Amino acid sequence: MKAIVQDAYGHAGVLALRDVARPVPKDDEVLVEVRAAGVDPGVWIFMTGTPYAARLVSGLRRPKVGVRGRAFAGVVAEAGSRVTGFGPGDEVYGTSALGTYAELVVARPDRLAAKPARLSFAQAAAVPISGVTALQAVREGDVREGRRVLVVGAAGGIGTFAVQIAAARGARVTGVCGSGKAGLVRSIGAADVIDYTHEEVDRDGPVYDLIIDIAGMRPLSLLRRALTPRGTLVLVGGGHQRGAVLGGMERQMGAPLTALFSGQRLRPLMGRENAPDLEELGRLIDSGDVTPVIGRTYPLDQTAEALRHIEAGHPTGKIVVTVGD
Repeated sequence: MKAIVQDAYGHAGVLALRDVARPVPKDDEVLVEVRAAGVDPGVWIFMTGTPYAARLVSGLRRPKVGVRGRAFAGVVAEAGSRVTGFGPGDEVYGTSALGTYAELVVARPDRLAAKPARLSFAQAAAVPISGVTALQAVREGDVREGRRVLVVGAAGGIGTFAVQIAAARGARVTGVCGSGKAGLVRSIGAADVIDYTHEEVDRDGPVYDLIIDIAGMRPLSLLRRALTPRGTLVLVGGGHQRGAVLGGMERQMGAPLTALFSGQRLRPLMGRENAPDLEELGRLIDSGDVTPVIGRTYPLDQTAEALRHIEAGHPTGKIVVTVGD
């Protein structure tokens, strides 16, 4: 099969389209024909091997897994003898640690769910990482009717999901984005927008019950000034291009200590992909409450360009690699 592989860490130039061996599923796995795969900062991290702390997972000197990509949508080709709930022909979406920028991928059933019927494969591939992370961030803030929610990075991959999920729960959402993206953020459910090129997040004082900070650039002191005394701040990611060793994760690591001296809840969040959350997102999508925002798609042989687009910063919505649809 064809796949996007790399032999060494580096920027997008290390990626190459090659023929590799067809994967073989174990008894408790499924083999999926990939139709589309999501692009996210985590892929960039494992491609470059920076911040260096990531190499404790991905491999110290070179990538343990040569094929890039994590999120995907496709059609089940084979199911292992111990797999229940999925069979050949089923349309699914989910994640795999074995690389999804490929024609075929092996995946575990506990990281899969039925693809929402109203989505294309490209739209579905945008959901498993960014959508699940956004859902978990909203859940941390106990969002419900009348709550005020601020989403920093509202026009990005996670942010566009967070705005929609919070609005679906009845919150009044304010999105933080650049002036050119304000219309998009309002169209997906934000009642108000802060243009970060002209105003800061504490513009209105301590009014937000939940702040979801995805951009990873602002100091905790600034974010806390916009938070109610008993509010929750969820820190998603660390600004992965800041700092060669920890990539900006110092802020996340210090947040729980800061919270000891405050009534505010400061919660670092690393998304945890799982089937129940994919199923919950599927219900939100099929009801029309949530629709993935696709900024750009690239064919498999242009995956390097997709990663360069992510590296350039501030992408709108999700970037997706299409394998066949």
